[in-house]
Amino acid sequence: MKLRSEDFEVYRSELITQTATVLMVDLSWSMALRGSFQSAKKVAMALHNLISSAYPQDSLYILGFSAYAREIKPYDLPYLQYDDYLLGTNIQHALILAGKLLARHRQGTRQVVMITDGEPTAHLENSRPVFAYPPTPTTISKTLRAVKNCTSKNITINTFMLDKNHYLKAFVENMSRINGGRIFYAEPQNLGEYILVDYVKNKKKRLARL
Repeated sequence: MKLRSEDFEVYRSELITQTATVLMVDLSWSMALRGSFQSAKKVAMALHNLISSAYPQDSLYILGFSAYAREIKPYDLPYLQYDDYLLGTNIQHALILAGKLLARHRQGTRQVVMITDGEPTAHLENSRPVFAYPPTPTTISKTLRAVKNCTSKNITINTFMLDKNHYLKAFVENMSRINGGRIFYAEPQNLGEYILVDYVKNKKKRLARL
């Protein structure tokens, strides 16, 4: 079997354009209260279908987070429910798990896409979630430390805000200054269009650079 230089270029192109994504979906009760949960759930299923069919070389992980974060397998998405009995929006824990999942990928682009309608109101202490509203300086500090950790590993964090409250806006802007990720404000009914179009657009940009 003879290998040509073009074969190496194709392989190199595939490595460069590979994208590993962690979709972080807020499961706190406010998402249901404001009518955002079903939209976020539909987006998770649509993004999974898009990547598995159109970009099979890419990887997608889905995390749900409220008081704590957990991985959600694609086959469980249709049955996903918001957490009406757990208080908190633990972005810190979600980012820690996201970093561990993305550490499996050495090549290509690594990114977090976060869907939330609230600022961080919980963090982990001794592996247990601690909730407080309004957010305490400790929660903000620990969450931003997780942001810095992702940033140091070249993981981009893009945030889709479903609310414009003061605490969320201030936190997300601070996070963006640290990480360099983008901020989007979307109405729940337009969320899917924003995320899916943005994913495809960025894939085309990376291909155009080759």
